[in-house]
Amino acid sequence: MSFNLNALLRDNIRKLVPYSSARDEFKGEASVWLDANENAFGSPLPHDYNRYPDPLQHQLKHKLSKIKGVPTENMFLGNGSDEAIDILYRAFCTPKLDNVILVPPTYGMYEVSANINDVEVRKVNLTRDYQLDLDGIAEAIDPHTKLIFLCSPNNPTGNSINAKDIETILVNFTGIVVVDEAYINYSKQKSFTQALPEFPNLVILQTLSKAWGLAALRLGLAFASKEIIEVFNKIKPPYNINQATQDLVLEALEGVDIINEWIKATVAEREILVSKLAALEQVEHITPSDANFVLVKLAEPRALYSNLVEQGIIVRDRSKVELCEGCLRVTVGTKLENERLLEAIQTFYNK
Repeated sequence: MSFNLNALLRDNIRKLVPYSSARDEFKGEASVWLDANENAFGSPLPHDYNRYPDPLQHQLKHKLSKIKGVPTENMFLGNGSDEAIDILYRAFCTPKLDNVILVPPTYGMYEVSANINDVEVRKVNLTRDYQLDLDGIAEAIDPHTKLIFLCSPNNPTGNSINAKDIETILVNFTGIVVVDEAYINYSKQKSFTQALPEFPNLVILQTLSKAWGLAALRLGLAFASKEIIEVFNKIKPPYNINQATQDLVLEALEGVDIINEWIKATVAEREILVSKLAALEQVEHITPSDANFVLVKLAEPRALYSNLVEQGIIVRDRSKVELCEGCLRVTVGTKLENERLLEAIQTFYNK
């Protein structure tokens, strides 16, 4: 494969001189900060937030590097994974000229971000068993195809994509392959992070919103070559991760053991939930899941969904999504939440 990063970048991004903040221009320690026009008296909070945060989140990246096994130079932190997705479009896709390939059913934000950036979307549906249609993808690629988005474990289906098929695309595609691993903590499949040195066109997305339980703090991660990460950092706003998020995430990262226990508990509850749902005659199929949710095909999905909403139980209606017809996506909750859900479903069908 011939991979040329500069040839993929938009001209304006290649020539872009990034904004240089006050914190970018100074390296080292200081005791008097008079460079950024901040309020020198502090802030009306127990913790002072009057100073701008580290633009590149060095301390946080150092901690994450130890947990993820990825060097800090190969790491970008964003305001959720959505920021990284948007930057990929702005870096590599010229509006009205370039295109990207999506493999539905998949995470909806890839298409929304394409539409916001006025970039053509080419869809190659997954197969009936929710795996990649490699021939279809190959046929959809043209010289203006810049990005291919692959979600594994996939949302909304929950299954992992065959790793060999992902590698096949990485080897044969000269653009950027984005592997979204938002749910990788729940999967037996290994993360592609260890393959970064092998594939210069690989970008991996992860998040602290799922297994780490930090959805409200909005911290997404992108892993890629040093050169691609430098592009991300050119485009991002100067202070995209606020100080409160950095402080709280640093504190949360001390709880690795707790998170590992929660992952084990979630997987165990997932198997119990699947077993009990499968016992219901109205349940037609449950897609094997490597995530913290299950995709369930069942009778009267729309009516069931509305009935659950009336009881304050919220699941995701995917019944009108192509290849997910008749399906609800159900997040694995606590034991008590799962039992309440099952009781409500049984009551609905026994009415």
